[in-house]
Amino acid sequence: MSDTTTPITNEQLPDGSSGGQLLTETGIDPAATENLQNLLKTGAELTPPAPETAPDALELGGLLPDISSAFIVDGTLWTLIGFSALTWALILIKGLQLLRIGYGNRRYQKRFWRAQDFHTAAAIGGGGPIARVAGSGFATLVETEGGTSTHDLEHASDRQELLERRLRQQVQKERGYLESGLAILATVGSISPFVGLFGTVWGIMGALTSISKSGSASLDVVAGPIGEALVATAVGIAVAVPAVIAYNFFIRRNKVILAILDDFAIDFIHLALKTSFIIGKSPQTAPITDNTSTVKASLKKPSVVKTANTRETLSQEQLIAKGAHA
Repeated sequence: MSDTTTPITNEQLPDGSSGGQLLTETGIDPAATENLQNLLKTGAELTPPAPETAPDALELGGLLPDISSAFIVDGTLWTLIGFSALTWALILIKGLQLLRIGYGNRRYQKRFWRAQDFHTAAAIGGGGPIARVAGSGFATLVETEGGTSTHDLEHASDRQELLERRLRQQVQKERGYLESGLAILATVGSISPFVGLFGTVWGIMGALTSISKSGSASLDVVAGPIGEALVATAVGIAVAVPAVIAYNFFIRRNKVILAILDDFAIDFIHLALKTSFIIGKSPQTAPITDNTSTVKASLKKPSVVKTANTRETLSQEQLIAKGAHA
């Protein structure tokens, strides 16, 4: 290692004084100064060079925002597509459910109100919420018809209170059945626009980063990335609108069905009160008529007897009397 340290001379000092004189006056040994300069030079030579991979790491860091932006926007769009598929599946299922319920309710109500008595109505089968409410009521009447030997809180009240409670519980079960799936529609309709907006904001951030790197802000450079990011908002709105419309429609139909169930439950309780909460037996055979009374009624009717010369009107009793004399 060659020594390239330049000693301090008079030319290096601005006041024209010699270096040796300055060092002597300040009390610093010139040999120690030379050794210090040698150490500094040696340390500079031993310092390792900068790693060659530093530029590659910077380039990779610049690519990460673009990769994450594309991944998040695509993930947002696929999430919204999944929401849309789920929404239309629920719309189809709930629509068919309402059609089946409406048909079953109309059919059962028509047969129920045409029944001759409670016993005949209890034998009517059918599906639908009204049929299940009526079945719960008939089961309660059968359970309490001969008196119950169960002593618990459920049977602590009288028959009417027990019947009202069973019918109310069945109506609440039907409410839960009708409202199943509506929470998903409400959730999709509420969050889909915000999910799309999230994808749009993230996509615009990535687009602006790419534009700043390109160094150009012309329309052809800006319109493409930002337009692609705005698609997420449009998809979010397109997913939310059918979900909200279907949710409001199904809520309205459920309210109508539940009102019909409440009315039927009240009518059922009134009918049970009229029959003293007893399901009677329907007549199996026609009642036997009294032949004697029928004969007597027929004897009282006059009959017309025609002869060759005259026409006489006599009662059946007179004819029978004449036949006895003969």
